[in-house]
Amino acid sequence: MTRPIIGRVESGQRRSPGAPDPERNGPQAGTAPVPGTARIAVDLLGGDQAPAVVVDGALRACQTDPALTLLLVGPVEAVGTVLAALPTDEHHRVRSLPGPYPRDTTRAAVHAVAEGLADAVVSAGDTGAIVTSAALAMGRWPGVRRPPLAAVLPSAAGRLLLLDVGSSVDPDERTLAMHAHLGAAYAASVHGVATPRVGLLTIGTEPGKGDRLRRAAPELLAGLDLPADARYVGLVEGDDVVSGAVADVVVTDGFSGNILLKALEMAYATIGTPGPGEPPPRAAVLLGVGGTVVVCHGAASGRDIAAGIGLAANLHRRGAIPVIAGLIQGKEIPRTQEVVHEQ
Repeated sequence: MTRPIIGRVESGQRRSPGAPDPERNGPQAGTAPVPGTARIAVDLLGGDQAPAVVVDGALRACQTDPALTLLLVGPVEAVGTVLAALPTDEHHRVRSLPGPYPRDTTRAAVHAVAEGLADAVVSAGDTGAIVTSAALAMGRWPGVRRPPLAAVLPSAAGRLLLLDVGSSVDPDERTLAMHAHLGAAYAASVHGVATPRVGLLTIGTEPGKGDRLRRAAPELLAGLDLPADARYVGLVEGDDVVSGAVADVVVTDGFSGNILLKALEMAYATIGTPGPGEPPPRAAVLLGVGGTVVVCHGAASGRDIAAGIGLAANLHRRGAIPVIAGLIQGKEIPRTQEVVHEQ
């Protein structure tokens, strides 16, 4: 199997294994896209309480968004539950893709997007399976070795993008540099932030603090030509994530990011969120692949699944993923010698 040489070829010249042909326009089968609509593939068997909570979330999403159509991937019995709760004249909004379950509903849902049957995919299944399936079926963008999961957190100043939150637990500094590019592009295009501020999560703001990765990454991050006139603002701590006063985007590894995300979500659910407005969806977006992929927690509720579907539909309607891809196009990560500081 021939794999792309990331960073040395243009996206149009070579594709990752399974990536759709960019010269092929439109879907291969199924309903054709209509302006204003969003066709979302939903993994019925992803999640700890699937399919019950996924069915609940799909129904909530349909009732909230009349321009939404769903491709439910999994047992036909679960699809029947959704149809039974909808008026007969709305049954056309829900389609079924039985798929090779129980193990492969995630892959089948991702492939539905790659094959043009849906505009985006939502799953609360195994994170590794989702990331791998998306990278193989949709292809990775040039320069993206490890696509990160990006989650929006409420902050006292408004909202903040945290990435990675679980895709890659042991990245190197070059991977964090690409996360900075992706996060800055997302903040600019989706949140409308002018000159996004990008920070690196660590245990102190003094130079040399943290583990080997945190000691090596700042030099590289400081020299990046970030998209959307974004700028690297240096090291940030956990309290800066809550305040939102220092950075709009916080970059970290998937291990510490996932721990921070779940801790803050539980705290906010218990004592309330900082800042005004409704809290953002408890879901993450996979950045750096050729399609819209939203990942919900394995312990997601029906309300969380519905919010994830809504997020996927919103990203599709505003064309967010192609815009982000355009913003990071041609952004090179310079090769530097590893920087190691003594403790």
